[in-house]
Amino acid sequence: MWKLKTSEGVDGPYLYSTNNYVGRQTWEFDPDAGTPEERAEVEEARQNFYKNRFQVKPSGDLIWRMQFLREKNFKQTIPSVKIEDGEQISYEKATTALRRAVHFFSALQASDGHWPAENAGPLFFLPPLVFSTYITGHLNTVFPEEHRREILRYIYYHQNEDGGWGLHIEGHSTMFCTALSYICMRILGVGPDGGQDNACARARKWILDHGSVTHMPSWGKTWLSILGVFDWCGANPMPPEFWILPSFLPMHPAKMWCYCRMVYMPMSYLYGKRFVGPITPLIEQLREELYLQPYNEIKWKKIRHLCAPEDLYYPHPLIQDLMWDSMYICTEPLLTRWPFNKLVRERALQVTMKHIHYEDENSRYITIGCVEKVLCMLACWAEEPNSDYFKKHLARIPDYLWVAEDGMKMQSFGSQEWDTGFAIQALLASNLTDEIEPVLKRGHDFIKKSQVKDNPSGDFKKMYRHISKGSWTFSDQDHGWQVSDCTAEGLKCCLLMSMLPPEIVGEKMEPQQLYDAVNVLLSLQSKNGGLAAWEPAGAQEWLEMLNPTEFFADIVIEHEYVECTASAIHALVLFKKLYPGHRKKEIENFIPNAIRYLENIQMPDGSWYGNWGVCFTYGSWFALGGLAAAGKTYTNCLAVRKGVEFLLRTQRENGGWGESYKSCPDKRYVPLEEGRSNLVHTAWALMGLIHAGQAERDPMPLHRAAKLIINSQLEDGDFPQQEITGVFMKNCMLHYAAYRNIYPLWALAEYRKRVPLA
Repeated sequence: MWKLKTSEGVDGPYLYSTNNYVGRQTWEFDPDAGTPEERAEVEEARQNFYKNRFQVKPSGDLIWRMQFLREKNFKQTIPSVKIEDGEQISYEKATTALRRAVHFFSALQASDGHWPAENAGPLFFLPPLVFSTYITGHLNTVFPEEHRREILRYIYYHQNEDGGWGLHIEGHSTMFCTALSYICMRILGVGPDGGQDNACARARKWILDHGSVTHMPSWGKTWLSILGVFDWCGANPMPPEFWILPSFLPMHPAKMWCYCRMVYMPMSYLYGKRFVGPITPLIEQLREELYLQPYNEIKWKKIRHLCAPEDLYYPHPLIQDLMWDSMYICTEPLLTRWPFNKLVRERALQVTMKHIHYEDENSRYITIGCVEKVLCMLACWAEEPNSDYFKKHLARIPDYLWVAEDGMKMQSFGSQEWDTGFAIQALLASNLTDEIEPVLKRGHDFIKKSQVKDNPSGDFKKMYRHISKGSWTFSDQDHGWQVSDCTAEGLKCCLLMSMLPPEIVGEKMEPQQLYDAVNVLLSLQSKNGGLAAWEPAGAQEWLEMLNPTEFFADIVIEHEYVECTASAIHALVLFKKLYPGHRKKEIENFIPNAIRYLENIQMPDGSWYGNWGVCFTYGSWFALGGLAAAGKTYTNCLAVRKGVEFLLRTQRENGGWGESYKSCPDKRYVPLEEGRSNLVHTAWALMGLIHAGQAERDPMPLHRAAKLIINSQLEDGDFPQQEITGVFMKNCMLHYAAYRNIYPLWALAEYRKRVPLA
């Protein structure tokens, strides 16, 4: 059986931690573990997912939950409640439902204080990791037999009915992820006509019916070139010389969004070396299987701009294609020949690798995310196969793997701190402190231990990095990358905990550590009042025209976000109340500027576009909460009134809210089909309305939403897994498996606390 292990690791030559691995999550397979009944329970969960895979595509994240509940001998002892039609919700019934949710969720806390959870969903995360271990000869050591079985399960269980795979688990089939999944199956030993439900044959038919892998988007062309299933001549240039450009140029790497910078850094290194893995018999077979014409007859330079329409979300403007063409025709032939290959290309490769090593070291070889992780690892192997750099990368692969009833997947990089920050606030809102004192104390301890204590090493500004001391990351301290909303939520938790007795929740955080967090938030506000997420925004917007991807938007430069801005308002309003003298004038300037930003980016229909959740419901919850924290009300603020009207207008007949993920790429509100509601969306909307004072005007919409949440609660206090609720870069969805517990619980807590009940 599979077992989740938390906060485990032993320092050695290739593995090390800044805080004794607090928050680390790794999986271990023990063939002898589990009773026959426990194994049968896991197998039943797998079969249930498979049977319903086209109705509910995200996993319920059940395997570790079964483990934790079993280890803690959890049994729900609080009887369930239902609200009948026409019945008023009583304070007693609301309390009972809330207590059931709180007790269940508390049992899922890890011993180090965080809440584990899957954070996955995109289907282009895992295959490149399999490719890289195949290329480097480590496939069977990184992925033993049980790992390979679970990876194949994940691929099989998320194949669409038409034979392809989407960019994410709920998406329509794309050439990119269908080709990646097909190659992954073949590398893992599945024959060209093998796989569950004829997976390979159906996938290959989809690929060939849609033009073959000549129509891969640019990232796909890169990975297939690395594998040797494509030719680098068919890919647009990614010159490493980019990393030695003068800093005054507008397209300098320092002006790029950090994720874009971190992806194209190792990509450009591999491109600059024209790196190709070993051409094995399998690679030669794939060359035959994936094209409509013989491999040696393909005119590579003519297919550089081809992209399947299913993959095309951001069509490249003509100016970008002209730029690639000029580099392909004029620049690359020069840089790959003497003397420029020695004078320029070799130096560019050295500088690029220096940056790769710097980023690897400052993230303890986790890197900023899973796409970057695999590319940086492979670049280190391409530089020196037996290097310590590569071995340190191998040691951190387990940090990315996750197992659920739908198989093994690769996480974005874990959401430990993000989920725990909201979980603690939800539990505090329940006012059930006396029932969960140890839970709160452990959570507080985790948050304190997860704060980043130092800036990146050395002259970090020269390496295009921003301050990180005092911040919180999305995952754990070892990750090292500051995020503004994670920092705001972490700061808020520590401030709320400081208002409770230390004998209940532990010692409060030292003031200087709070000041460091405030410093990070203040440093990330833009002139327009909004907050960037990772690094200060300010690069010129026209640079987005150079977006080299086809399936993402707004990835070239850093932007401001409604969620980050609203979180920071919340945190700084509370900080100002508790520490009124610290940086008083700067905070007093910060808050009205942030409010102005929220008011200015409101959509005409009264909603706010959410960048990290689905979508207008999510953004509106954040914005209304931020405005309310700053003293804005339905009476004195037009933006609040418009936001309330949007939420009331989109409430469904059953009292809930349900928004399709298609709102995110379409940038317009799209409801779920068939009048369906989603409990997480319902919780966000309910809390947004409560923030905006709806209880004082007309509480009926709140009662209807609370009734749906209460009546949807499962027998053990859990809530059902429904549609995917997270997103990034507008077009790719992310599954936050803990959301189905955190937000319905939090919404019930706010409802019980702030809405008058019988």
